[in-house]
Amino acid sequence: MDPPARPRRILAIASGGGHWVQLQRLRPAFEGCEVAYVSVYPDYADDLGGCRFYTITDVSRVNIRKLFVIVPQFICIMLRERPDVVITTGSAPGLIGLAVARLTTRAKTIWIDSIANCERLSSSGRQARRVAHQWLTQWPELARPEGPHYWGAVL
Repeated sequence: MDPPARPRRILAIASGGGHWVQLQRLRPAFEGCEVAYVSVYPDYADDLGGCRFYTITDVSRVNIRKLFVIVPQFICIMLRERPDVVITTGSAPGLIGLAVARLTTRAKTIWIDSIANCERLSSSGRQARRVAHQWLTQWPELARPEGPHYWGAVL
C-alpha cells in the first residue's frame, strides 16, 4: 500500500497593513494545505490560530542594506519549510522571499500585486515578473498577454 500523499506546503508572505489583510483573505484557498506564514510584525501571529509563523526584517528601497539581514532569514525559512508553493501579496519583503525561493527550492512562486495599485503596478510588482512563476494583478485593466495576468481580486 502506498503511503498517504503529504499535503501541499505553502509559504505565504506579506509585509504589513493591506498586504497582510489581502493575504489573510486568501486563507480559504489554502484549505487542505500545510501553511506557514511570514511577515514583518510579530503580532500578526495572533491572527493565525496556531499556524507556523516567522517574523522577518522589514526592507524597502529606502533601507536596502537590510538585504544582508533578510536574505539569510529567508534562506533559513526556506530550508526549514521546504515549500511547494511560495505566494506573496507584496511589497519588497515578498519580492525578496520569491527570489530566495527560486534560488533555494523547487517551489512554484506566485506574486499578487496589491489591490491598491489600480493605475499601475507597484515597484516591487514590476520587478516580480523576473522571479514569479505566476505574476498577477488584481485589476483587469492592468493585465497583459505577457503578464501580469488577472485571475480575480482578493478583496
